[in-house]
This record gives sequence, structure tokens and C-alpha cells, in this order.
Amino acid sequence: MFMDISSEIVHALLPLFLTVTLGASVALVGVIDGIAEATASISKVFSGYLSDRIGRRKPLILLGYGLGAFSKPLFALATGVVPVLGARFVDRIGKGMRGAPRDALVADVTPLEIRGRAYGLRQSLDTVGAFVGPLAAIGLMTLFSDDIRAVFWVAVIPGLVAVLLVIVGIEGQRGELAHAKTRLPLRFADLKKLSGGFWAVVGIGVMFTMARFSEAFLILKAHDDGLPMALAPLVLVAMNLVYSLGAYPAGALGDNGGAQRPLLCGLACLVTADIFLASPLGLVGTFVGIALWGAHMALTQGLLAQLVAERAPEALRGSAFGLFNLATGITMLASSVLAGALWDYAGPSATFIVGGGFAGVAALLILFRKRVSVRPGT
Repeated sequence: MFMDISSEIVHALLPLFLTVTLGASVALVGVIDGIAEATASISKVFSGYLSDRIGRRKPLILLGYGLGAFSKPLFALATGVVPVLGARFVDRIGKGMRGAPRDALVADVTPLEIRGRAYGLRQSLDTVGAFVGPLAAIGLMTLFSDDIRAVFWVAVIPGLVAVLLVIVGIEGQRGELAHAKTRLPLRFADLKKLSGGFWAVVGIGVMFTMARFSEAFLILKAHDDGLPMALAPLVLVAMNLVYSLGAYPAGALGDNGGAQRPLLCGLACLVTADIFLASPLGLVGTFVGIALWGAHMALTQGLLAQLVAERAPEALRGSAFGLFNLATGITMLASSVLAGALWDYAGPSATFIVGGGFAGVAALLILFRKRVSVRPGT
């Protein structure tokens, strides 16, 4: 939660910092965000493998949160696009290093019958930080008279709090996983141990990601519709408020009735969001679309993590999360670059129309699977 507060203070203002302050194009914003997410995903492959290999999650989680905290001053010091890319690179390596071990740790310490709720709760806490951060950014922009660099400096503080919480709040004892004979994360022999059900989830996650590009485009859309720069973080506040309120109930729904229905409902929310965002309805229509985008996230993101956990052998669970995040992260690069190019050459409406089309394809993939369960061996 605290690292999300720190990161979202920066991310809520970064698209406008790039386009307004530094003069970057929207296509370049998409490239930067895409490269950053792909970097995080590649890091997750190796962090997941290493956490399986050494049987300890804490060292990699601590390294990841430490890099996240270290990156925040780099945004404040950046004077061009390349330094911003460097700061995003460090930040996303940190996210990648902590992400897969953290998600695997949730499965390690949670009974199967409440695992969906556990992932939903973890996602809710992440998302609480993700709307507290933008709220803080609004207040700080007012306090510092729209000085974005000063706001970036304040973002360092909650990042350091997150690091301290990892140090004092997570046990670092070596567990049973220390005896697991894991190997390099992309060995063919290990890939054969992952079931067809796991690879189906990867395929569904890839198509979800093509439909759901970077939230930076939501901020740029609201700004184009007249939202002042100082209030730009309201975009993430609205989206993440819906996200945080819905993540835990969505996890419980997946525990009780399977994942197919909430995943399809999430895609329906995304298609409807794209319709509102592509339509010339002004700020009101844009914020309806943003809220629906948050509902889509609540209904899908925790459940996808749960599905990965249920379809991977325990000794390879960290590696499975890494592989899943690698696939979706590389896809995020493609989707964000495509979204930025469409924005610059065909306008914002084209970006969201194409996103809605990919969401429809993702729905067909889920229906083709007939039933997406969250129980082992399915």
C-alpha cells in the first residue's frame, strides 16, 4: 500500500510531466510506459525463479521495494525524456523483483479455501494506496503551486516506509521451498510440468492486456477533455476507488462460483468503458468510462493471479507467476505502443475503439474454454 502511494503520486502526474513540461508526444509516452512494463515483467521471471530456488521470498521482495524507493528522486531530477525512461526502468525493475515472490508468498501462507479472498485483499490494499497516492498528489500540487518536481520529492517518503515495513514485518526464515529442486526459469523440462490449463490462462491474460493498455491514456484523455493539470490525479482516484472496493468481493465470487462469470463481467465493463471513452461526451462521459475501467480491473486482476497459482506446481509457483507476467508485460509494450500510435495518427477515439475490439476477442477465448475454474487440476 505504501509503495503504491509513492508510485501513484508520480504516475498520476507523469504523463502530463512528459507531454506538457518536457514536450514528449503521446506515442512516446506509450513507448516509455510499454518499455517500463516489459522490463518489470522480464525481472519477474528471474525473481520468481530465484525465490523458488533459494526457498526464501523476503530478500527479493526487499530488493524490489528498495529499488522502487530509490527511483523516486530520479523523477524529480529528470530534465528530459531519457532520464525519465531511466527512472522508470529502475522503478519497474524493482516492481519486477518483488512482484512474483510477493504473489507466490501469498499462496505459500494462505489456505486453499480462502486463497481468492487473500489475493483480493492484497489487491485491495495495493489499490487503496493507488487512490490515496493521487489524492495526495492533488493536495501537493495545490501546496506547491503546480510544481510537479516538488511533488515528486515528497513521493520518496512513503516509499521508504514500505521498505521499513518489509524489513520488520515479513519473516525471513528459510521454509520448505528451500528443498525444491528448481532450475533455470525457462528450462524446457520445467515448462513441460506446467499444465495446459496454465498456458490457457497465459493466453487469456495476453489478450486482456492487449485490451487494457496503460492508464496513462486515461489521464491524457481527461486532460484533453478539459481537466486541469492539478486535478489530473483524480483520474486514478476514481479508477482505483472502484478497483479497491471491488477486488475483494470479486475474489470471493471466484472462490464460490468459478472465475468465468466475473472475468466475462469484467470484459463487459471494459468494452462499455471504451465506448464512453471513445464518445464525445466530455468529462462526465470520460469519468464514467474511467469508473468502469476500475470495475474491470477489480473483476479480473486478482482472479487471474489466483488462476496462475492454482495451475502451477508448488515448487514452480514463483516461476509460473514470472512467466505469466513476462507474457503480459511484453504484451503491454505492444498494446501501449499501438495505443500511442493510434492516438497520434487517428485520435483518442481510435485508441479506445481498438481496445474494445481486443476485449471482445478475450471474451471469446474465455467462452471457448467453456468453464474457467479455480480449483487445482482443472
